[in-house]
Amino acid sequence: MNAAGSLAGLGVLVTRPVHQAQGLCRLIEQQGARAFPFPVLEILPPSEPAALQAAAQRLEDYNWAIFISANAIEQALPVILAARDWPGSTQIAVIGQSSAQALERHGLQADLCPSHQFDSEGLLALPRLQQVGGSRIVIFRGNGGRGKLAQTLRERGAQVDYVEAYRRARPEADFTPILAPWRAGAIDIAVVNSAESLHNLVAMVGRQGGALLRRTPLLVVSERLVAQAQTLGFERPPVVAASATDAAVLEALLAWQKARH
Repeated sequence: MNAAGSLAGLGVLVTRPVHQAQGLCRLIEQQGARAFPFPVLEILPPSEPAALQAAAQRLEDYNWAIFISANAIEQALPVILAARDWPGSTQIAVIGQSSAQALERHGLQADLCPSHQFDSEGLLALPRLQQVGGSRIVIFRGNGGRGKLAQTLRERGAQVDYVEAYRRARPEADFTPILAPWRAGAIDIAVVNSAESLHNLVAMVGRQGGALLRRTPLLVVSERLVAQAQTLGFERPPVVAASATDAAVLEALLAWQKARH
């Protein structure tokens, strides 16, 4: 990794939820940049906590447990592990490296994780999920979200259950404190983790900040967000980090800054 100060003078808008932004902001500032935290997602308890508790008691019924995000792990595992040990017969699959790291913080290892394409399509492409006829699979996720993962696994013959581990909401946040420094050129790039985060960011800055936002380069953690940004009118293709981990995002920022100069 580059020496401290490699991002000197850079301003980075960090849109992650509060509990996920602190480490990244610290790394950014250690490299001499200024981080501007502006959470565009709030993580809340599930609407039906009893469903998560019930799922914890019947984990042995499943061949696979899939955690759709690091948030799903951080919200579900404390409930599960407070009630019981993880059963050795239930294998764990995750979407990306940040989720694998979250598992490790709870003393568990992922049995399956994509090596490069960190989304549902990347997970579905792995050989071990091709022949799942007769398998039972539980997916821990937030409220709503894409249905492609469960739909495809069902088409392959699996029985799939969803468990809501948390809810996502758009925060009630005041955009005006960062508007002045942004207009003054203090924010050079915005880090966005998901399509929902990107849509929330556009909505939260509103008409007042919309043109400013669309002129600002984006750093995203999935190729799928490149098309989303284009649809929303962003003026240049986003920078794409290799994964959603803090280290990968920082590496992408360092490479982008070096290319600019």
